[in-house]
Amino acid sequence: MNCHICDKPTVSFVHEKTGIHYYHCKGCEYIFKSPECYQSIEAQKERYDLHTNSEEDAGYIAYYHRFVDFILPYLQSAKTALDFGCGESLILADIFNNMNIDTTYCDPIYHPIKSYDSKKYDIIVSTEVFEHLHDPKMTFSHLVNLLNDGGYLALQTQFHPNNEEAFKKWYYHKDPTHIVFFTAHTFRVLCELYGCSFVKDNAKNMVIIQKV
Repeated sequence: MNCHICDKPTVSFVHEKTGIHYYHCKGCEYIFKSPECYQSIEAQKERYDLHTNSEEDAGYIAYYHRFVDFILPYLQSAKTALDFGCGESLILADIFNNMNIDTTYCDPIYHPIKSYDSKKYDIIVSTEVFEHLHDPKMTFSHLVNLLNDGGYLALQTQFHPNNEEAFKKWYYHKDPTHIVFFTAHTFRVLCELYGCSFVKDNAKNMVIIQKV
């Protein structure tokens, strides 16, 4: 099977405990589960509804502030923002609005706002979303198209260890709604495909990309 990102041949491997097949692209370092593992929106909602995250939870708020701290230098001149796949919480939108950034938010389950793609944004953020996507390449392209020239796309998703044995021991793929996995290099390849500039990553789970 070819890679969904760069179209190069992948190497398949099986997790012995679960029997799940994975496909690993050695070129762009993208890993994806076998397509029969992909879940419907309804099945994903059942999983998300089990989460107990609260906007009153100090730890949950701190989690978002770590992301904001990472992207803060790129928020200084932003006037408009989009929180893509915000989930049930509006913590990021509230933070941005308090910074005088006019913020739109959308989520296919909790906030299915259809008009989010009718305008352009100075910055688009998406936290813990890309690992759920059936077609992350298409979504990446779509989000870049929604940016103003010079605008930023800031993403958060855990980077996998890029080693199959280490990957099998990694916690992140155990969530059945997590179906695709990236490294910072994967996003560098996406930048090359769509003419973007890779600004920086934190070597763990965050990247910033600029539309040029």
